[in-house]
Amino acid sequence: MQRKRQERFDVAALRHRAGDHIFARGQAYRDDGKVELVAVEATLIVARVLGTEVYRVRLEGGGKQFAGECSCPAFADRGFCKHLVATALAVNALNGEGMEEARSRFTRIRDHLRAQGVEALVEKLMTLAERNDALFCDLELAAAIAGEDDKTILSRLRGAIADAVSTHGLVDYAEVGGWASGIESVLERIESLVAHGRAALVLPLLDDFFDEMETALGEIDDSDGQGGELVARAGDIHLKACVAAKPEPVELARILYAREVDSEWDFFHGASETYAAVLGDAGLAEYRRLAAEAWKKLGPLHPRSRDEDRYGLRFRLASILESFAERDGDVDARIEIRKKGLSSAHDYLGIAQLCATYGRDADALKWAEEGLWQFEDNPNSRLIVFTGELYERLGRSADAENLLWCEFERAPSIDFYKQMKAVLGGGSLVRDRAVAFLKVQLTEPKSRSAPRWASLPDVLIRLLVVEELFDDAWKVAAKHDVRAHERMGLAEASEESHPARAWTVYADHIEDIVCSGGQRNYQEACKFIERIRELRARLGEMDAHALWLDDLALRHKAKRSFMKLLRK
Repeated sequence: MQRKRQERFDVAALRHRAGDHIFARGQAYRDDGKVELVAVEATLIVARVLGTEVYRVRLEGGGKQFAGECSCPAFADRGFCKHLVATALAVNALNGEGMEEARSRFTRIRDHLRAQGVEALVEKLMTLAERNDALFCDLELAAAIAGEDDKTILSRLRGAIADAVSTHGLVDYAEVGGWASGIESVLERIESLVAHGRAALVLPLLDDFFDEMETALGEIDDSDGQGGELVARAGDIHLKACVAAKPEPVELARILYAREVDSEWDFFHGASETYAAVLGDAGLAEYRRLAAEAWKKLGPLHPRSRDEDRYGLRFRLASILESFAERDGDVDARIEIRKKGLSSAHDYLGIAQLCATYGRDADALKWAEEGLWQFEDNPNSRLIVFTGELYERLGRSADAENLLWCEFERAPSIDFYKQMKAVLGGGSLVRDRAVAFLKVQLTEPKSRSAPRWASLPDVLIRLLVVEELFDDAWKVAAKHDVRAHERMGLAEASEESHPARAWTVYADHIEDIVCSGGQRNYQEACKFIERIRELRARLGEMDAHALWLDDLALRHKAKRSFMKLLRK
């Protein structure tokens, strides 16, 4: 029996990465012969794919683990594109002869180039550089590194940074990929200085880069985070250059501290830890001194006081000083730092959690109870649950029960119910008390304590669904005004036990989304139609189901796209 040929790329993984639509278009490109494989090597595929123009594709890896890039605009905008799919499928389709031909193309080119004289290769390379700016810049930099002084190299690369980072106004989403690609090329040239023994030049160049990026990031649509990735890449190069160049540690500490504290974008957050080996004892001591001096100048925050710069200078200084205290294993110092910023219940929770982490439950309870007292008019549910857990751990179950039930009755929610039940345990006792409370609230409108945005019927429905009390849940849904979303959740949860009720909710949902229109809505409607068919088949109602389908089609016959899907 003939053995099945092993495919280079897993087709299911390709489809998942690209999505069904992009995968289908890539398959069509492959079938139409639009892929020219330039090189097929053990870890790399290079191809040219004919689209609106000829695009260059690179694919690395194989099986379910692969990555690639394409020169087309779609890849810059959305990632894995049809040209990458087409290339992967073209490689999968290669037979033995085709594979050998693809592999030999680069070999023939290498052999040909080796046979040329040096002068011929130089002329060919210079001709290519005249047509390609990136190649020209790379060659010029290589020549400069080999023969020019530091001042000239700095001048050239500073100009390249300014040109690449400059936005000339707002850079929209479609243009960010090209902008980022230009910067990436400059960073590659800067990084090459480290390998050529000129790491000291990298530091002033990246100082310029970070300054330029401070402004540029405010002028681009960085929805995909490409700007942030460039900064992270530059940070990696900066650290590598520091390791190689060994700058004076105290001066480096001052530069890094200023970057961490003053940058709007947190380029150097946690720099004292990242650069610890480079800074050494002297640099770290200076870093800590600078932060401590600035911290002394800040006044304390008090409960309910407004911190206009909560995540600015105060946050950064506290983060720096806590990192040093944590390395020292000094819990008390960390508490003292946090005590200076107690403006919310969340701040009290932070100190209490810190104490509990180190087994100091008595201290944790003191801070938790003070936070509850300070913010009793606006309770924090996370602080309440944490305090309840502490009470239980300390053998004060009655206090835990009283605290948690007061909060649930003040603002019922399914999330808090789950947390309360996890703390108190008690099985059906907690469940029955919660259900009874909500039912009373529903029958006595004047006593309702839930905040305006909480729908008591919705909370009760969710609770009953969580506890799988579906009969009670359907009774509540029939009696009270429950949102469509909650009815759908109930229907999906109770399909097995209540198929007749579930399918009627699905039918209402289908009506709503078909009336709204749109291909996605039509596709979703058809999925629910199939679920209804299965439910009604179990109920022995297929004749009635056919009549319902006919009525649905008659009422929406003008929606041709829906009718096409429905006929399938």
